[in-house]
Amino acid sequence: MLFDKIVRPALYRLSYHDPELVHERTIGVLSRLGKAAPALSRLYRVDDPVTVLGLRFPNRVGLAAGMDKNGRALPAWAGLGFGFVEVGTVTRLAQPGNPKPRLFTLPETDAVINRMGFNNDGAEALAAKLARDGKPGVPLGISIGKSKLTPLDDAVEDYRFSLRALHPYADYFAINVSSPNTPGLRQLQDRAALAELLGELRSTSVALAGSGTPTPVLVKVAPDLTDDALAELLEVCLEHGVAGIIATNTTLSRDGIVAAESSLAGQAGGLSGRPLTTRAAEVVRFVHDHTGGNLPIIGVGGILGPDDAVRLVDAGASLVQLYTGFALHGPGLVRRVSRGLAARPWT
Repeated sequence: MLFDKIVRPALYRLSYHDPELVHERTIGVLSRLGKAAPALSRLYRVDDPVTVLGLRFPNRVGLAAGMDKNGRALPAWAGLGFGFVEVGTVTRLAQPGNPKPRLFTLPETDAVINRMGFNNDGAEALAAKLARDGKPGVPLGISIGKSKLTPLDDAVEDYRFSLRALHPYADYFAINVSSPNTPGLRQLQDRAALAELLGELRSTSVALAGSGTPTPVLVKVAPDLTDDALAELLEVCLEHGVAGIIATNTTLSRDGIVAAESSLAGQAGGLSGRPLTTRAAEVVRFVHDHTGGNLPIIGVGGILGPDDAVRLVDAGASLVQLYTGFALHGPGLVRRVSRGLAARPWT
């Protein structure tokens, strides 16, 4: 309540009601916490350890990709109670992303529309930063995507470059083929294109691991796929040894936007937040049922409170991620969701 009524309105007033400026200033503050960040964990951290993907997570609640694309505030996320952090989406080539404005908040809907377009400093810059500053004290996922300038025919090498550059630092890789904000990217969810991509990334991961265990590779899926298309995608993932699924990315649908904010419905980009709550749970359940529970699932989309996270885990998710809920309601949500999940006797 304090964040919603006082902190968030103040942040927006001080940032000229520009959501992207709010985001940049927030990341800037968090990036300067440094050694003070671990002290926050006494307030926010919930211990609810679980092993998934062969990794030990201090709790089930992670930070989704997109919040900290370049890994600027890694110590802070663990301090704020997250059990894991996913950075990116990062691309082979540094790129500025789409023209501004490209981020829109819908507070009445509890949602965000974004068309950021993978703005990031590039895979080599992230690798250099991780080599210099180290990893967070929780598992680190790295989301990789296709550079906008790279033709679809060259996408495989684009992803392989980023995987190789970042392999020493990732606890898992998320393969982003589902963002709506890079032209043509979602075509990589088609059977033939996805099979080629995953086959090459899997073989690259095995080669890089040598005699060790390959780094888990997960695929992030769109909520807009039909059941038939999603089933086909899952078959390809199983055929190529994908370690898990992240469900879901943002949606192109505008269902669920309240009338008072309908003027923003025409903005291009992906919608996230409350309108995704039901669909995210449906996709998680479909993935779980279609794979017989054999693929671990990270559930993301529309988590605005503990009950939303519980529904995703009930549907088959092993872990969950926050993004829009955290951006709109602050770090207290991390603790509330973690406590809600910890209170349940999961088997």
